[in-house]
Amino acid sequence: TPIQSIIETEDRKIFAERINEINEKVAPSEAVYSLQEAVDAAERLGYPVMARAAFSLGGLGSGFAKNQEELKNIAQQALAHSNQLIIDKSLKGWKEVEYEVVRDAYDNCITVCNMENLDPLGIHTGESIVVAPSQTLSNKEYNMLRTTAIKVIRHFGVVGECNIQYALNPFSEQYYIIEVNARLSRSSALASKATGYPLAYVAAKLALGISLPEIKNSVTGVTTACFEPSLDYCVVKIPRWDLAKFARVCKN
Repeated sequence: TPIQSIIETEDRKIFAERINEINEKVAPSEAVYSLQEAVDAAERLGYPVMARAAFSLGGLGSGFAKNQEELKNIAQQALAHSNQLIIDKSLKGWKEVEYEVVRDAYDNCITVCNMENLDPLGIHTGESIVVAPSQTLSNKEYNMLRTTAIKVIRHFGVVGECNIQYALNPFSEQYYIIEVNARLSRSSALASKATGYPLAYVAAKLALGISLPEIKNSVTGVTTACFEPSLDYCVVKIPRWDLAKFARVCKN
């Protein structure tokens, strides 16, 4: 994956501009660099809003704000971790759906797995109960988001493994692209375990310029990496809190 592609997916302002180029949508948002800019952006977007620190992992420096006071508290903490803060119009309560996509240097592209968060948007995906494959999407919704995922990954020129996350309106087919992770992530580990598709192994081969049809699936030993896994079972990920690692917390 080119370094520029990683920059474009991590910088929220550039990311939104690139997504708009292919007539896809991200949630109404503004990139800000100071506390006052954050307040002004929230006034324009309308409360409630979500504040997210750019270039951060695990939702660090993020949160929902119902009013200016809550926004200021979140923004001060977020700007301590990052010089850029994204103010998004709140989509709390929407479905959160993600796809794991693989693409090689020859533009062969497949979706390995799709997953649905049991918790609605607002709970970080790393801390949410996740089901693979999705259970409440219609066939039309599934293919709509799959087609978009491949379109987006090709537009960014990602070579290797990639994760794309969506917010889907539970009462319509309206959706927004939340983010694209042009790398292996926690979701990738879940997708590998759920499908038996060795994502890290395949991504390493793709980085060497080998095409998907040339890579043998090291798990099946029969198929090549260009075959999309088909599941006849469900996999559920439930987060486990290791309280022994936290000081001064109730163990009950």
